[in-house]
Amino acid sequence: MSAGAPLVSLNDGAGARIQEGVSALAGYGGIFQRNTRASGVIPQISVMLGPCAGGAAYSPALTDFVFMVRETSQMFITGPDVVKAVTGEEITQNGLGGADVHAETSGVAHFAYDDEETCIAEVRYLIGMLPSNNRENPPTVESDDPADRRGDILHDLVPADGNRPYDMHKVIEELVDDGDYLEIHERWARNIICAMARLDGRVVGIVASQPLALAGVLDIHSSEKAARFVQTCDAFNIPLVTLVDVPGFLPGVDQEHGGIIRHGAKLLYAYCNATVPRISLILRKAYGGAYIVMDSQSIGADLTYAWPTNEIAVMGAEGAANVIFRRQIADADDPEAMRSHMVKEYKAELMHPYYAAERGLVDDVIDPAETRAVLIASLAMLRRKHADLPSRKHGNQPT
Repeated sequence: MSAGAPLVSLNDGAGARIQEGVSALAGYGGIFQRNTRASGVIPQISVMLGPCAGGAAYSPALTDFVFMVRETSQMFITGPDVVKAVTGEEITQNGLGGADVHAETSGVAHFAYDDEETCIAEVRYLIGMLPSNNRENPPTVESDDPADRRGDILHDLVPADGNRPYDMHKVIEELVDDGDYLEIHERWARNIICAMARLDGRVVGIVASQPLALAGVLDIHSSEKAARFVQTCDAFNIPLVTLVDVPGFLPGVDQEHGGIIRHGAKLLYAYCNATVPRISLILRKAYGGAYIVMDSQSIGADLTYAWPTNEIAVMGAEGAANVIFRRQIADADDPEAMRSHMVKEYKAELMHPYYAAERGLVDDVIDPAETRAVLIASLAMLRRKHADLPSRKHGNQPT
């Protein structure tokens, strides 16, 4: 911490040594305290090269990134034997806390690889995207990819019909330098993408809706995933670019009972608290509270752009028309024809591409092909941004 150097911990241990009793536990406590004090000061990366059981697992959980190797590394608080004794469930070590479990189900691991060599190589790649500490900017490299390169293919990648899915990965590949990016938590909460990439040689963090998974809605896991990523980028001076195509929050009893309100608030809090340059781009739709949460201008985005296909509204036109014009529809001789007419009228008056721009809530409606150039120019303009948060010990963020 005093040298301002990143910390990489290589973990392979069975937990506290029982023969040492409380002394071993106190040793772990000292590690956890230092992990916490270093949080947001230097990047901390945990690489699991074997088992990490019991209290030892809390150290990786406190760090910024966790790498795991399939069939080699496991993480769990209580092992299979204890689980069987307490609950009667029988499970293997990998089934309980293997790399795939934590990369896909629990979200504990950010990366999972088949072998140690690939894992270590990717750790090196990640370090190359991060600053050494929170007082430095991420490393810049020379880019051969022209800053003003047009992306005409974007017109075809993103369907104008808001109900048709597409792969947001392809959009990101077209925008960033040489199509190269590092996705964080690739296999967990796939309805949102979090990635680090470069634009004109400078590192950016990208948060993007993924219409291929759950139509790109926000839910409990995706909100947590994006919130953590936004906080990490903000801690280490990495500008944020948010690509929005979100139909709202996922409805359902499970989501409400699981606390979607407080989990969604985590993402809202993270964006509102971030002081790095923030640019949002609405590709197609942005409905309801999810529009606000995905770094809208009203919560502090520095610049907000939209494509001509954008629809920003409280809800989709069909649902809105059914609510607003329900009396006219019910009284009509042909309710379906009246409903169709009212949907078209609502779209024409309240959901046209320039509605938000006319009210100053979108800074510009841009040609999709010019998106890369616009983002790079905007980031250059914001490079010297400086923002101070109110004096306080710390915020009380949602948990």
